[in-house]
This record gives sequence, structure tokens and C-alpha cells, in this order.
Amino acid sequence: MILKNNFNFRNIVIIPARAGSRRLPGKNIKRLADIPLIVHSINYAKQNLDIVGRIIVSTNDAAVKGVALREGVEVIDRPNAISGHEAPTIWALRHVLDNLSQEVENVILLQPTNPLRPKNLLKDAFKEFSKGKYESLMTVSRSYQKFGKIKNNQFVPFNYEMGQRSQDLEPLFFEDGLLYIIKASLISQDKLLGENNFPFIVNHPFSKIDIDEKEDFEYAEFLLKRTKKK
Repeated sequence: MILKNNFNFRNIVIIPARAGSRRLPGKNIKRLADIPLIVHSINYAKQNLDIVGRIIVSTNDAAVKGVALREGVEVIDRPNAISGHEAPTIWALRHVLDNLSQEVENVILLQPTNPLRPKNLLKDAFKEFSKGKYESLMTVSRSYQKFGKIKNNQFVPFNYEMGQRSQDLEPLFFEDGLLYIIKASLISQDKLLGENNFPFIVNHPFSKIDIDEKEDFEYAEFLLKRTKKK
């Protein structure tokens, strides 16, 4: 989708969706609430056209390409050489930028495996990103889990002391994958995370959704139904 009259054409969305998931074959087009998984991210991008000037799917999967084209967004065919299980996401992003004629300032990365996002997340995150001279922004969420290591067949607490309440833990955060905003100049250096990075904290049940297995789909559907009832 190219929005030629959109003054925000320097901000683009890239949705990388390669073929060959090992744990859940065909997951990017598997239906979540009767909608192909990747379409949830496409629709989210379309809901933010006041920020986004172009929506691009990067894929080596013919089925994903067909879905994306039917949704009216652009597709850039990703070579199999950069589509394997070990290929990092940054390769796909850089490949897209290398194949565009326009100059891009900011890339908004939406991963199809994180299909559920709070409605105002992108607007709020982009506003924060624009306040400072940030190179990148990533969403993070707080973890209240008690982690430990196994040493010499013994469990050793890592981020807590035995008996400590979870609400009293030192705050630790995890990369939830909901949203990334990256300067194109940073991607050209093969980097997703800049030295001047803004961690945008998300406190929402959607941050726990990362689709890799059937059980993830079932939990996502449960959250969607619960959200619609409110």
C-alpha cells in the first residue's frame, strides 16, 4: 500500500513473514478469529495511516504474498538465501530498504507473530519516539516471574531470594515484540537497537502473546473474545 498523498510517507511499516515455521507450519496465514494471522498486523498498520505512509510485507511464501496482495498492501519478495531459520530479522528489513526508490526515515516493524496490540500503542509510542533524538524504540513489559539457574543439579535463584514476594522483586523487563520503531540509517548498519534506544513500557495482556504453537493461538483467541465483550 502506497499512500502518495500522505505527508508521512517517510514512515513505513514492514511486516516480515517468511515461510517454513517448524513448530507451526503455515502459521502466518493460519486463521486467528477467522482472519489470517498476518492480516491482524496489516489491519493494525492501516488503522495508523496518520503516521504510516507505506505498508510492505516481506516474504518468500507465495501463500502469504497472495493474502497480502488481496489486502491491498505491497509485497517485496524475499530471497530464500535470507529467509532461513537462522536468518535475523534485520536482513529482511535491510533487503526491503535496498529495494525501495524512496528515501525512508523511520521503519515500524510489526511482527505477524504478535497479532494483538493495544489500539493506541503505535500513536503513543511514535509520539514518545519523536520527542527525543532516538535511534530506536522497542516495547517492553515487566516480568514478575522468579527466575533461577541450575548449577550442579541445584536450583539457584537468580533475580530473587527464597520466600520473597513477586511484587517485591527488582523490576525486570522482557522484549515483548509488539512494536519496534527504527531509524532507517540504523538498519543500514545492520542494527535493530541503537545506543540511544527508548524502552516503551507496555502493561497489557496482549504483550504475553507470541504465536509459535497451537496453544498460543488458543490463548490469543481467548483474549480477543474477552476484549470484545468489554
